[in-house]
Amino acid sequence: MPTMADVARSAGVSVATVSHVLNETRPVLPHTRQAVLDAIEELGYTPNTLARSLVTSRTRSIGLAVSAISNPYFTEILQGVEAAVLEHGYSLLIADPHDDPEHERKVVQLLHERRVDGLIVAPSTDPRALLGYLGRHAVPTVLLDRVIDGRADTAPPFDQVCAENTEPMARLVTHLAGLGHRRIGLVAGLPGLSTTGERITGYRQGLATAGLPLDDTLIVPGDSASAGAEQATAALLSHAAPPTALVTANNAMTIGALRALRTRGLSVPDDIALCCFDDFAWADLFSPRLTAIAQPSRELGAEAVRVLLERLASLGRPARTVRLPCTFVHRTSCGCREEDGETPAATRAPRSEPPRYSENPVHPEKGSLS
Repeated sequence: MPTMADVARSAGVSVATVSHVLNETRPVLPHTRQAVLDAIEELGYTPNTLARSLVTSRTRSIGLAVSAISNPYFTEILQGVEAAVLEHGYSLLIADPHDDPEHERKVVQLLHERRVDGLIVAPSTDPRALLGYLGRHAVPTVLLDRVIDGRADTAPPFDQVCAENTEPMARLVTHLAGLGHRRIGLVAGLPGLSTTGERITGYRQGLATAGLPLDDTLIVPGDSASAGAEQATAALLSHAAPPTALVTANNAMTIGALRALRTRGLSVPDDIALCCFDDFAWADLFSPRLTAIAQPSRELGAEAVRVLLERLASLGRPARTVRLPCTFVHRTSCGCREEDGETPAATRAPRSEPPRYSENPVHPEKGSLS
């Protein structure tokens, strides 16, 4: 097996120069660096990762704690994280906290004990133990998807990456109101997560923009799960004055709502209109096709990696929150005709809109799961 000394002889440089190229511990002239890389490729040299970590105090590994098994939304985010991590020459360690606060702190501690350089975490509804651990150990961390109020005593400021939630939800409501609906129900997410709170705020803003009165009995928590949404939809349909349109606040709850509607023999959109927050792969295969807000899932994962790497390069800079825009995907479950096709430009989120940055703490009210 070739050694670092073999690489140095082949490239005509010192062993120290090879080490600087591998560990990025000192600038090396471009032609010298290329000679070392060519020698590594020719000889098939494999660096000793453990030895490199002892030299640099870095393992070039990142820990990711998201509920990817129980929440399909995070599966796409995971793909974005993985691609970005590999692109930058890092390895990825993954743990599923199952949206359980106690388990969340344990898996984050396990990742930290494996000497990851930094963490990307989607916090649970009660992240106090998590934030306390991260703060005590000064772990470079990016909070993903669900924002934390940095003004709370238990929440030191961390970098955060998430999607816009309020305005896109308001857009769904005003779209339904523009089609003539006056009673619009919301199947909301799990209480305690910022995404739920922001989407409820957006729902209320949409009603206000449309000049419709707020009826809080039309907001029912579906707990971000299919079964919970099925129960929430049944409760809305049992209302003395049931809604003529529904908005579901994540993809899993859309499935539960559709199941409840089918059980009652109701047709979408003939009997009731339906829009959902979260587009998903098969939304275009339903009949009718589902009008939805599409979150930039993979881009969120890639952005979280980029922000974490910037944090690792500059540990002292102020924490910030990055928000990525969503896209309104206009289909037919809202009651629009198939031939209406594309969303009018005035209501479509610009695809080229850049991320929005802010220094922490500046966060909306708290609420639920993506």
